[in-house]
Amino acid sequence: MKFSLPSLKRSDNSAFKDPSSGPVFSVRFLVSLLLVLGGIAWIAYYYIGVRPVAGFGDDDKPALDPDSFEPGVVTGWNFVGDLQEWNYLIGFAAIMIGLMIAAHPSTPLGRGRGVVVGMLGCFILGLLWICTYYVVGTGDHAQDLAVFNDLEQKNLFVGIAFMAVGFTFATKWE
Repeated sequence: MKFSLPSLKRSDNSAFKDPSSGPVFSVRFLVSLLLVLGGIAWIAYYYIGVRPVAGFGDDDKPALDPDSFEPGVVTGWNFVGDLQEWNYLIGFAAIMIGLMIAAHPSTPLGRGRGVVVGMLGCFILGLLWICTYYVVGTGDHAQDLAVFNDLEQKNLFVGIAFMAVGFTFATKWE
């Protein structure tokens, strides 16, 4: 009696036979897109719609408004205001997880040239984030730049996290 071993070759009808082919929109791609856009929207809403003009002080209370010298007012949804700077962690975590989910062959960024674009894009974005923080946010004449002014030294974590996400794309590069 002769047994044949199963073939591990993909069939000719496989959607992923050619690395540059495959569905443009998949559930994974839509989830990753939703997470990235949701993270950006969360950070923007917190900074523009909830955060007091002068930010929060060291005592976790709204800092004094530099124009009127009165305590700042938290506007928008109460639960978002209660989270204060944790909103940045929520927003950036959603962005990073969305990018990591996008590094899969079923998404356009996870196959073919998309892997290189995702990898280099994340590395360059992380490097630019750190360089921008050091050029604009530190020194004797530090300037207020949206989001950078609240994160201070945590900007380094954001830049390094973008570079780490770039490695998830690098593992898919063939």
